[in-house]
Formats: sequence, structure tokens, C-alpha cells
Amino acid sequence: MQNYQVALIVGSLRRESLNRQLAGAVMRLAPDWISFKAIEIGDLPLYNQDDDAKPAAAVQRLRADVQASQALLFVTPEYNRSIPGVLKNAIDHGSRPSGQSVWASKPAGLLGVSPGAVGTAAAQQHLRNVLSCLDVPLMPAPEAFLQAQPGLFDADGGFGASVKDLMQRWVEHYLAWLKRHAD
Repeated sequence: MQNYQVALIVGSLRRESLNRQLAGAVMRLAPDWISFKAIEIGDLPLYNQDDDAKPAAAVQRLRADVQASQALLFVTPEYNRSIPGVLKNAIDHGSRPSGQSVWASKPAGLLGVSPGAVGTAAAQQHLRNVLSCLDVPLMPAPEAFLQAQPGLFDADGGFGASVKDLMQRWVEHYLAWLKRHAD
């Protein structure tokens, strides 16, 4: 496989978010044949079906960027035991109008980090529910529910020693998932 593009959707808008750091550390573990395209979601208007016929430029960009990718990687925080509204809004924009979803058939992985003891387990389960009805083949295992703790990331932005092997194995499973679903 060469030049395999993954749409990277981070469900946090904060520049210094733990989930942006997580996405960066995962990208460092990926081989050269994978390229990640960070998908901007912070400038999307709230989804309104009345706008389906004439979507905003930001919506058109989101749809084009996802369509140009062969796979998806969602990295989400957990807000109130679910996914952030900004992430759900982006998913809704990409899934509409009905029958024109840009998410369909693209293999996906889910990750997240949170200060809570169970990481982003509830958010990832909710995201699985949403994506499954959009025909997104989701990597079933392994799951990674990371708790933000000292040493999670090293000084260079990679994974700390305590989780590096775990995350390397997760990335290897994700790459195998992508290869299994390659056209």
C-alpha cells in the first residue's frame, strides 16, 4: 500500500488538548505509506437540513476532505459521558443529505484520552453507535481507553514509556484493519 490517506478527526477544538496530543503521538507511530489529513471541524455551522441544497464552504471542504481519504481515525474526548457536540455536528454534516454520506464504507479506528479513570469508554461507545448506522466499518479490537496521567506523552510529543508498547500494538492492529478494507 502506498499513499494511503487517513482523515483524522479530533473531537476537541482546544489547541493544547490531550486528544490533539494523542493524535500527534499516533501519527508518529505510523509508517511512511500512511498520510494523515487533519479535518477541520471547528468552523462548521450547526447542521440544518434546510442548508443541504446549498452547504457552506466549510461543509463542502469537510465533505471533500473525507471523500479524498481512504480511511478514518476519530480521536475524541469525553464530555458528559458522550462525544462532544462539535464532533457530532461534523458527523451529521458528512452524513447528509440522506444517501450521500461521505463516511460510508471507510474503515475507522477510535481513540481518546480523558482525565477520568475509564478514559473515553462511554464516548467511544456512543461514537460506535453513531458510526455503525452510517456504514462505517469500525475496528472491533483492541480498544484503547487512555487516562491522562503523568508520563502519557514524552517531552518530544511521542508516547511515554508506560504506554508506548500498548499504542504501537494498537497502531499495528489499525494498519491491519486498513489493509483488510483496502479497495
